[in-house]
Amino acid sequence: MAVQAWVTTGDQTKLLQRQPDVEWTRDSAATGAPTIQVDETKSYQTMLGFGAAMTDASAYLIQHKLPAQTREALLQDLFGRTSGVGFSFMRVPMGASDFSIRHYSYDDMPGTATDSTLARFSIDADRAEKLPLLRRALAINPDIKIMASPWSPPGWMKTTNSLVKGTLLPKYYDSFADYFVKFIRAYGAEGVPIYAISLQNEPDFEPDNYPGMRLGAKARAQVIGSHMGPRFASAGINTVIYDWDHNWDLPQQPLDVLSDANARKYVQGVAWHCYGGEVTAQSTVHDAYPDKDAYFTECSGGEWSPKFDENLKWTVSTLIIGATRNWARGVLLWNLALDTKFGPHLGGCGNCRGVVTVDTATGTYSRNNEYYALAHASKFLRPGARRIASDAADKDLPNVAFRNADDNSKVLIVVNNADHPRSFAVRSAAGGATFSYSLPAAAVVTFTWR
Repeated sequence: MAVQAWVTTGDQTKLLQRQPDVEWTRDSAATGAPTIQVDETKSYQTMLGFGAAMTDASAYLIQHKLPAQTREALLQDLFGRTSGVGFSFMRVPMGASDFSIRHYSYDDMPGTATDSTLARFSIDADRAEKLPLLRRALAINPDIKIMASPWSPPGWMKTTNSLVKGTLLPKYYDSFADYFVKFIRAYGAEGVPIYAISLQNEPDFEPDNYPGMRLGAKARAQVIGSHMGPRFASAGINTVIYDWDHNWDLPQQPLDVLSDANARKYVQGVAWHCYGGEVTAQSTVHDAYPDKDAYFTECSGGEWSPKFDENLKWTVSTLIIGATRNWARGVLLWNLALDTKFGPHLGGCGNCRGVVTVDTATGTYSRNNEYYALAHASKFLRPGARRIASDAADKDLPNVAFRNADDNSKVLIVVNNADHPRSFAVRSAAGGATFSYSLPAAAVVTFTWR
């Protein structure tokens, strides 16, 4: 069967555009051209999918700043398996992040009052925007898996008595675990099952103008091993627990948590962000604990790097290819949608870019390079696909390959990081056949075949 080819070019003349099919041949590859050998007999992790975060900012814009018809078109575009690019992995902040219109948790108390039994717990803040959109996304694509992360627990649980800065008081470890149980049950009751949680977004960082909390490895191990893990088990909660949810530059942090035998039995995987270090840190931890999965859970584009071609190359080669070649079962970018002023936000990043941009003046949206980077994987891979072996044939041609479980189709993603066109061949180890292709500079291609 012929090979389908879908291309996005750095100059934007082609945007996830299907090209003429490519035919297999028994001829050898052109002399001197690098050959990428795809070997489906060697398989690795099973994939959950690709997507981004439904932040308060994203939900507000999609729900209130797009006409109903455009809102539905966007949701079909993002989540539809046939009508769109099939995002199947999402992240939801538990309470406010910097991309919120106000700072809040699900159990805020006045002054120095506390609520250790969580009698005042409520997800009412999410009913107008996040929950309706999440339900609609799940209706469009029932395969979506959702992870949730708090930027801060209620302030009364912390040393600062504030959503900003501080750390978790040990006397509230049980209340903190119950906060998650209540959230998971409340979202489940609203038709939004939570597949996974992390204890804390970026636990090695204390932002000074939006919710955050420092929570070291020893404290995380104690919370997971002696409080949250047992509480989930006794409550019949099947939501899995990710540790870390922070940058590649401190792999010792999740290693320290996983070295705690009590915590380790409850940790299903380790979540990673892109803002420091190298993607190979994912393999460092996975190699030490191969029974623990890896997930890539946050990276944002922004106006600090405005060029489409440079961002396309980096995002595909580092996150779509690099993260999955280093064991990630899913890849999440940050805000699904932001406006033309890179908001709304309250504190934090003032020039972050969403996967799409909503123009509040016209009620329309536009796709950014992050959309196309994700789509080169999400449109073609289905949840349950397995990563399979593919040669790193040339440093300028990073690539990754997968096999879909439902129809045995193969998917190969290649990016040309060079500043000139590159020709290469692809060889199937199973059949021995080869095809050749030429890819423009700063372009991405996804090949699919059966």
